[in-house]
Amino acid sequence: MKKSLLICCFLFYALLSWSQTPKIKCYFSRPVNNAVSNGSNAVYLNQLIDDTLIAYINRARHTIDIAMYSYTETSAISGIASAINNAYSNGVAVRWIYDGSSTNTSLALLDTNIKKLVSPTSALYGIMHNKFMVIDASSTNTTEPIVWTGSTNFTAAQINTDANNVMIIQDAAVAQVYTAEFNEMWGSTGLTPNQTNAKFGPDKTDNTTHLFNVDGTAVEVYFSPTDGANTRLLQAIESAGTDLYFGIYSFTIGTDADSIASRIQNNVYVAGIMDPTSQSYTPYTTLSPIMGTNLIKDNITGLYHNKMLIVDPSAPDSDPMVLTGSFNWSVSADTKNDENLVVIHSASIANQYYQSFYQNFSDEGGTLILQTGINTNPNPLDISIYPVPAKDFITVKSNGIRINGIKGLNYLGQQQFSKTNQQNEKEFTINVSNLSSGIYFMQLQTAKGIVVKKFIVGR
Repeated sequence: MKKSLLICCFLFYALLSWSQTPKIKCYFSRPVNNAVSNGSNAVYLNQLIDDTLIAYINRARHTIDIAMYSYTETSAISGIASAINNAYSNGVAVRWIYDGSSTNTSLALLDTNIKKLVSPTSALYGIMHNKFMVIDASSTNTTEPIVWTGSTNFTAAQINTDANNVMIIQDAAVAQVYTAEFNEMWGSTGLTPNQTNAKFGPDKTDNTTHLFNVDGTAVEVYFSPTDGANTRLLQAIESAGTDLYFGIYSFTIGTDADSIASRIQNNVYVAGIMDPTSQSYTPYTTLSPIMGTNLIKDNITGLYHNKMLIVDPSAPDSDPMVLTGSFNWSVSADTKNDENLVVIHSASIANQYYQSFYQNFSDEGGTLILQTGINTNPNPLDISIYPVPAKDFITVKSNGIRINGIKGLNYLGQQQFSKTNQQNEKEFTINVSNLSSGIYFMQLQTAKGIVVKKFIVGR
């Protein structure tokens, strides 16, 4: 069918597992290649994303909040409005925010009593580009809160033709954060929108938690333009030590391309697919000469509408992650639009997105070289960090490779401590007593490159 409180000891053991949590699911609108699966097969929903969407709507018991850029039903995707109307008739509270400059003709199919709010269309604002749905966010039954996000609009082309992905997260804390974002745009917490209090785009504030523990998987959520989404994207790119893959509709920010180019210069294997929409911008002209056949301009019927980054899927002992959501890599997305970006730290999810990208790349006529996680970059297993969780002190030990420097970062990428190795030490003890409980990242500059490892503080 189709704020977080981190319990540190439990999370540590869960992070040792590479298997996918059943509370995070992903689906793809174009074929996938399960031959490159590491155990959890990616799922291709062949023109069935709308059926899966309807199935989730039918699960709602209390509330449904939808923030959707474009919604147009045709005979090819019928039934979404009926499912929403049935839910409303059964007592589910429904709220809907839509973009004022996009096609949303099927809103007329909804029960007229369902409250809706249109985004501004002023020159100072961009677009309400989200594609998320939140179900039963405040339910006392912890199995009911659901967040549906990804790159897919509710249109036939987006579901049946264009390259898209869907991410579904079953977690109350994540659902509450998406609801808080919805309420900020809605202008109230009630069923009726308050246009006086409604805030969109640059008028919003960064007022939500960003890091969550979803059944042992670290998940991050950001909303633009207030939360530094592109800054987080850059940090993810720069963390790649083995391989990096991107599939993007709109790519116009030059610094993102420069960061990718830097990874290539550091012996990271990189491949990408870009929609032709982006070929006239600086990133394409920057990357095309150095990536060669590893950068493909989409030539398949339909849009290449994904907005995804896959980091180190071939190095499960590192920090494999996926970034997705509605966030294009554009100035407007980062500074004017309402968007969402979700980051999943999971070897299993990263591999599922890799299965999708691998087949996309092949269908576009390209050939990928399978990576093994072994190249000129250091093996993360050459470095030990303990105890886990740490209380007041943490030890970093090199098992052979020289460590030149260490930086400790929080989930926002803000530096918490740093240390240089001038005596060629093999072991370091770092005071972390001033850090709050939670997940952190240690960036280690070694003789062979940068290693990024998680560590946990818990008291």
